[in-house]
Amino acid sequence: MGFRFDFGYILANGTALLEGLWMTVLVSLISIVLAAAIGVAGAAARVFRVPVAAQFFAAYVEFVRNTPLLAQLFFIFYGLPSIGMGLSVFWSGVAALTVWGGAYNVENMRGGFLAVSKGMREAAFSLGLKPLYYLWLVAIPLGLRVAIPAMLNTSVSVLKNSSYLQAIGLAELTFVAMDRVATDFRTLEMFAAIGTLYLALVLILSYAVRRLEWQLSRPFRTS
Repeated sequence: MGFRFDFGYILANGTALLEGLWMTVLVSLISIVLAAAIGVAGAAARVFRVPVAAQFFAAYVEFVRNTPLLAQLFFIFYGLPSIGMGLSVFWSGVAALTVWGGAYNVENMRGGFLAVSKGMREAAFSLGLKPLYYLWLVAIPLGLRVAIPAMLNTSVSVLKNSSYLQAIGLAELTFVAMDRVATDFRTLEMFAAIGTLYLALVLILSYAVRRLEWQLSRPFRTS
């Protein structure tokens, strides 16, 4: 007896899939933005050797990059409530993805900051710019151009890693698929559908970041 791929089944579950898609987009977008902010702050602290903050971010990066994301997620969702810091399912997911993505973005942005020439930094300080203004007006615009490809990779990973949040019951895309598979056993159709949706999200995110990279490089193009 041959298997028949049922497109009608996917369409019949379209509403649930779109709700899961919206949750995936929302939790991923918030996490990507917050992770980028952590990356800039952490990289600045390390590059400028800010006392205490530089050591904190160095330890933070090592801890997060050397422990599994799922363990970090369970610690935030199940562990923090025991010390009175319980978060909702949604914000636990955002916190886990932000912490994970932020650690990688610290190193991404640190590489970008270090790529800014020493002469540029000395010129900025000779003109009387304070470190904060140098960071905002010089280091971030120039360093971000270098760091964007690596930050894109991290952002894509944050988006894909949002599927782990089904482990704590967040009704994102993978959770919806697993719920339908457990009920209807239409594994091929459901996972083909969410695979296509994840691919579309990654392509859209990649296009948006490439446009940002193009905009940032405009002053440096000769034609």
